[in-house]
Amino acid sequence: MPELQTAPEEPRQVEGAFGKHDHDFVLQRVQPALLGLMDGSVSTLAPIFAAAELTHRPMSAFYVGLAASVGAGISMGLAEALSDDGSVTGRGSPVGRGVVTGLATVLGGMLHTLPFLLPSLSLALDFAYVVVFVELITIAYIRYHFMKSPLGRTIVQVVVGGGIVFAIGIVLGKIGAAG
Repeated sequence: MPELQTAPEEPRQVEGAFGKHDHDFVLQRVQPALLGLMDGSVSTLAPIFAAAELTHRPMSAFYVGLAASVGAGISMGLAEALSDDGSVTGRGSPVGRGVVTGLATVLGGMLHTLPFLLPSLSLALDFAYVVVFVELITIAYIRYHFMKSPLGRTIVQVVVGGGIVFAIGIVLGKIGAAG
């Protein structure tokens, strides 16, 4: 008996803040990248700023940030790749998601690590503060744009969460340096 041909399935669309996006793209690329950016940006704050406060040496903070970013990228990439094979959730290739998450994690951690290549600690810290703020606002915007999160609420969530981790790094660095 001849096989019936069906029309190709239209890609599902997700209505974002500024229009429609392919559902699979959001699920398989944007969400893993957002996960990585958030983890890399936030999880590396405490060790980098603690190292800066503790050692008063920008290169020490840079190497701590480099190690934390690469380590977190590998960890997050593996976690995402091993979380599911995509067949039940429709989240796509685990390797593809893992690579996207891992690279985004490294990027998120390295953006505010790079200022510590500057020889002046105070200049490196000032520049890193600005970079962290821009990172957190960018993450909030991506959540708003692709995930339809209310902009005000997502800015507060991301900035408050990042601020808490940032403050912990500063406090622990000062405690370590004092004693």
